[in-house]
Amino acid sequence: MQCVHLATMAGVLAQRQSFTAQFRGYVEASLMVAVSTLAGLVMAPRWGNSAVDLLYLPAVLATAVLAGLRPALLAALFSALAYNFFFTAPRLTFHMENPNDVVTVAMLFGVAVVVSQLAASVRRQARIAEAHATRNATIAGLARRLLTCTTQQEIAEVSTRELGGAFECNAVLIGEETQPHILSSAPVPIQLTPNDIAVAALVLESGERAGRGVDRAVPTEWQFHPVKSGEVVIAAMGLARDDGSPAVSRDWLPLLDNLLDQVALALERARFEGEAREVARLREREEVRSMLLLSIGQDLSPSLKSIADVVNELRRNGSSDKALVSLIGSETTKVERYISNLVNLSPASDQRPLEIDGVTIDIFKRAVLRNGKDVHLTPKEYAVLAELSKHPGRVLSHAHLLRTAWGPAQEAQVDYLRVAVRGLRQKLERDPSHPQLILNEPAVGYRLNANGKSFGAEGVDAAHA
Repeated sequence: MQCVHLATMAGVLAQRQSFTAQFRGYVEASLMVAVSTLAGLVMAPRWGNSAVDLLYLPAVLATAVLAGLRPALLAALFSALAYNFFFTAPRLTFHMENPNDVVTVAMLFGVAVVVSQLAASVRRQARIAEAHATRNATIAGLARRLLTCTTQQEIAEVSTRELGGAFECNAVLIGEETQPHILSSAPVPIQLTPNDIAVAALVLESGERAGRGVDRAVPTEWQFHPVKSGEVVIAAMGLARDDGSPAVSRDWLPLLDNLLDQVALALERARFEGEAREVARLREREEVRSMLLLSIGQDLSPSLKSIADVVNELRRNGSSDKALVSLIGSETTKVERYISNLVNLSPASDQRPLEIDGVTIDIFKRAVLRNGKDVHLTPKEYAVLAELSKHPGRVLSHAHLLRTAWGPAQEAQVDYLRVAVRGLRQKLERDPSHPQLILNEPAVGYRLNANGKSFGAEGVDAAHA
């Protein structure tokens, strides 16, 4: 941090500059009145005093626009006194004999005061508009810089640097996972005291500002402001000056709140993007795992089927070692069941219902709907449809579907599967003679058409499968 002596000197310099600006405004007001008086002294001998009082109004108006209300009021007072002193009888005195001159001077002062008020109001509105434009530009600038950030750490670094620069103070962003900790600080690395950490924890818990110059009187040099997403406090922004004065005055709190809203949006966006990347990574890994398991099942199934066929042949031929044949058959069945269970472990990606062409399949609630109405399926029909819905768009072999719905012993009974598919088409298809939902792959198996669109001749052939 910079030393307190330098910060104090900066404050004194700012006060001197403000005093100089005010003094300059009063000098300008006096000079403008003097110029108007000289112009009146030139005009009066030729055209009289009737129009001289109007010369002072531009001086008052210009002073109000350039220097503000107080110098303009001083110009109004000097204008009335100068008009009285130089242009009313008796001249070069402040005494007035003619009542009309009293009214003229009074009207001049009143009009000058009104004009100064109006001009100062216009100047004040212009400054307010400029302040609003500056605030909007600051908010837009921070939002633009935060858009380039992709991680929480980048957002923390940009937000502390930008807010510290905007309010010309030190800034620190406090996050909370298991306990409050510093995510980033600017313009230099900052170490907080235990009291500071305690106040930051209070803000994270209560969602209210705390610290020097705000509502709560707490033992810290920092102001801590909550960074909220809705009603949830996701971080705390700490601001502090080297001289110990409040970092943000109450007039600037609306701007700070808008900036903190931008920080909150960026932090939430980064969190959601991180979660989306993690979900995509997990889904990709599960898809690879599912494909590997399915490939293993398809590679081993023919070998296991061959072993089972040999065992059945040995049994029909009356092998002498019946115990060994029985053991081989039993172990082959177990391996087939294990392989089937492994293949069925492939996840159904997300536990959302599958919707295809008006048909809703929710295997997690064991519900099938057609145009919003429940469809009653037999246990075997549901088993076949559930297995197809786990792998939409993928061809599942006859043996795979039969093994899932009827068990390994019925893998050769393709007629069972055809009856079940025919029943599903009658209950779910718009036109069972031209199926669009459950399509046939000749001599291979069936697949669930995830797009819900007809595939021409293939659909016609499937109707007769």
